[in-house]
Amino acid sequence: MSVGGAELHAGATEIEILEPAGEVAARSPTQLFWRRFRRDRVAMASAGFVIFLILLAFGAPLVVSLLGLPGPNVQNPNLTDAFGSPLGPSSAHPFGVDQLGQDVMSRVIYGTRVSLAVGIVGTAIATFIGVVVGTLAGFFRGWVDTFFSRLIDVMLSIPILLLGLGIGAACSVKACLGGTVQPGLSTVIFLIALATWPYTARIVRGLVLSLREREFVESSRALGASNARIMFREILPNLTAPNIVYASLQIPTNILIEAALSFLGIGVRPPTASWGQMIASATPIFATAWWYMTFPGIALLLTVLAFNLLGDGLQDALNPRGAR
Repeated sequence: MSVGGAELHAGATEIEILEPAGEVAARSPTQLFWRRFRRDRVAMASAGFVIFLILLAFGAPLVVSLLGLPGPNVQNPNLTDAFGSPLGPSSAHPFGVDQLGQDVMSRVIYGTRVSLAVGIVGTAIATFIGVVVGTLAGFFRGWVDTFFSRLIDVMLSIPILLLGLGIGAACSVKACLGGTVQPGLSTVIFLIALATWPYTARIVRGLVLSLREREFVESSRALGASNARIMFREILPNLTAPNIVYASLQIPTNILIEAALSFLGIGVRPPTASWGQMIASATPIFATAWWYMTFPGIALLLTVLAFNLLGDGLQDALNPRGAR
């Protein structure tokens, strides 16, 4: 069919009349997402900052070397005054040093690795478990739904910080289970995944309960499709957008949990650089060395803010009703 000399194609998601030639272009869902997302300047800036953080984490040794900074664990007692207090920001040490004479900027850069590893890996594990459990519970209903729903309720009742404190107290001196459980990065990721997957499972379960009654699922059943095919080919693709949005909003929460655990002495231990651990170490000397807490705090604030703004932008771009 033609309208005003422009061809209209059936099934096109969106059409646009190109003024010079009067042609009509159809857009795929991916193109529609990118078109809406790039209009959000705040989300684009946040995405750029997140990409910068990822590159900084991977290239931390190179960045520190190019900036002429010492390594994150290099101690220099000459960088403290006669009373043992650390020296403030200078041209050689832009973020100052800590009470051990370690360069704060170098440790902030290396701390990016820990925060992103915990945020991204912990969220990925929690999302995978939550999607599996939520899909099974919502699709099969009955005793399967009852079992997983009660399991979710039990997991949600576990206080993450108290569990972390218990593990830290029990396993800090002598590692538990033959060295498997001890304070550190792997334990923090495990605690975060354990604490956050039930939230994803609940969201996915509610979505699957709705999707399993839709017409396209009924059509697949009428054509003889198996339960596995319906779940993987019909339902799971429709869960991609909400899972991406929720995961992007969960990452900053997990970064804050890691900072809290490290602040309490349960997470990453020295000499490994961690923003939460640096803030904890800076607390007693904040009155005389404000820079030691300020710069890791700013890095934590900007990272969490960037991920939150990116999540909001993804939510708007992936929302079909938000198309403009």
